[in-house]
Amino acid sequence: MTNWQIFLDKFTEAMSRLGNIRTAMALRDAFALTMPFTIGGSIFLLIAYLPIPGYPEFMASTFGANWTDSLNAVASGTFGALALVVVVSITHRRIYLDGGDAALASITALTTFIILLPPGIMADNGDFIGGVIPRTWIGANGIFTAMFVAFFVSYVFSFCDKKNLGIKMPESVPMEIVRAFNAFTPAMICFTSVAVVYGICHHVLDTTLPELFFKIIQAPLQGLSDTLAGGVVITALQSVLFWAGIHGPNVVGAIVNPLLLANTWENQQLVELGQTLAGNPAAHIFTQQINESFTKAGGCGLTMGFLIASYFAAKSEQMKTVSKIALVPGLFNINEPIIFGLPIVFNPYMLVPYILAPVLAMIITYLSIEWGFMAPFSGSQVPWTTPTIISGFLLNGWQGAAVQILNLIVSTLVYLPFVKMQDNIFLEEEEAQKGITDEV
Repeated sequence: MTNWQIFLDKFTEAMSRLGNIRTAMALRDAFALTMPFTIGGSIFLLIAYLPIPGYPEFMASTFGANWTDSLNAVASGTFGALALVVVVSITHRRIYLDGGDAALASITALTTFIILLPPGIMADNGDFIGGVIPRTWIGANGIFTAMFVAFFVSYVFSFCDKKNLGIKMPESVPMEIVRAFNAFTPAMICFTSVAVVYGICHHVLDTTLPELFFKIIQAPLQGLSDTLAGGVVITALQSVLFWAGIHGPNVVGAIVNPLLLANTWENQQLVELGQTLAGNPAAHIFTQQINESFTKAGGCGLTMGFLIASYFAAKSEQMKTVSKIALVPGLFNINEPIIFGLPIVFNPYMLVPYILAPVLAMIITYLSIEWGFMAPFSGSQVPWTTPTIISGFLLNGWQGAAVQILNLIVSTLVYLPFVKMQDNIFLEEEEAQKGITDEV
């Protein structure tokens, strides 16, 4: 066994273990559950800010100057409450995997999160207004606090369940009452713990936990994720893992999606403040849209470039057959027929283009924004199955479509020589098989 094979086996084993850890599974599945909220809110934002010349003026003249108010309200209630969705989703999924009472644990986590929030907001005139929930911290800025609370509450509930800690009721008591009393002990542990945390943050540090987490953890990580180097690492790692048989977008997404969503929502907040994103130094460049719609045309690895290259170069029956089967799913960014049918998984001929194509697409897209060809992305998103070029146009007008076309051209050129090499191997195998058949 070669050193490369030994390394690959160990790497695959390590990543498989990571993907099977219940906490990682809960994180991955929980952010998948946020999709109805993020995509739903994005559709309303897309209607409000459709990148078509003359569209805003036409809608304003038809429905009035404030026609976007109700659309923005939906966006604020989805993106703007993302931390609430996250804390409930992670807790529910984590406790569900442990076989516990996921509903009561989720409610406890939500309550715990609210306890830790700042006690009010500061008005424009400098007056403090108490008794209100600050929207700033229930949205993208509060995601890391939501994750912390979800894992803490999940641990407490699981620990109490395993140790059989709780108030025991007679068998004659209705089940709902039994459930409530079973949840009382872990809930009180959570409430007491966060009361102490709140007191330390408020009286000693003169802050709150969400503000502290944002300053120390989330803001620096968002800054790293918003660099060209960060984008390259994120994009490449997704392909490396998928090539090794692990669902890279799911594993990597569990870590980076909170950061990219926060980048996206902060851009949207700039828009709502009346600022333009183009040329705005406060706007983030690397957002969820780049990762989902500009580096994954055809699926992870930008395999639409593979399909186009195989259309021009394929001569073997195997390559032609796989490409035909994969074409229609590929148009909607589903590439499992190529990943496992060609296969790309553990295929040494496909490793380089499978990593290089999306990385180059990420660099092209990033520089297109940095150099001013197209504006950074606002909160508008499209479903990940939206075909390439259409998604680019909906997100960023003709400039977005043009960048996606350029990415397709580049990815096709990257895949072409490797497709030819793979096709020649298939041809040799088919000719050898044909020779054996003729002899028989």
